[in-house]
Amino acid sequence: MVTRSKILLAEDDLSLGYVIKDSLVEAGYEVVHCPDGKTAIEKFKKENFDICLLDVMMPNQDGFTVLKWIRQQTEQVPVLMITARSMEEDRIHGFESGADDYICKPFSMKELLMRIEVFFRRTKKLYSEKPLKFEIGIFTFLFNEYRLMSGQHVDNITQREAELLLFLCENPNRILTRKEILLQVWGNDDFYLGRSMDVFITKLRKYFKPDPSIFLETIHGTGFKFNAVVK
Repeated sequence: MVTRSKILLAEDDLSLGYVIKDSLVEAGYEVVHCPDGKTAIEKFKKENFDICLLDVMMPNQDGFTVLKWIRQQTEQVPVLMITARSMEEDRIHGFESGADDYICKPFSMKELLMRIEVFFRRTKKLYSEKPLKFEIGIFTFLFNEYRLMSGQHVDNITQREAELLLFLCENPNRILTRKEILLQVWGNDDFYLGRSMDVFITKLRKYFKPDPSIFLETIHGTGFKFNAVVK
């Protein structure tokens, strides 16, 4: 028997929630739909999920609150935020709080399915291939475990942070264009994803701050360069 991937959907617009759930079920996923943030947290406590879809604006705990709570429990489960198209600050705040991706209302079910399938393809690759380990200065990066370690200190990073760092480790000491990074890590290069990439770059810089030999350099007008000895 094939186990279906399980999705937590938190959406207070019941009509939209039913449409999303029906489309995902038809695509072969198991879906638990919650009408508010508090219910989503209670469901997450009791059940295991492979990905979470969280609407930003919800009663009884908004999407950001649920996201922060989930990130306190685990960095492993991908979280996709559902935002209003006009609210750019929601997207940036979501990435800063640990979201892996976002989708703007109104959206097509085809687009949503594509976003979800990207995560599951990466997760399948993550667990099917041999473990990837990198030595970066004083740090050890275990891609398959989403861990960045130095001595006794361990940072548990998100899937998206790990994917970005993996791409940098595979391309050290060379200039990478913003478009190249976005296409390889996010799958497209739209403006708002570019803003989110800046958030993730800032996070990686904070992780590497204890080792001054590692420098994630901004190449103005072009992209970034990961100045580091990677083994």
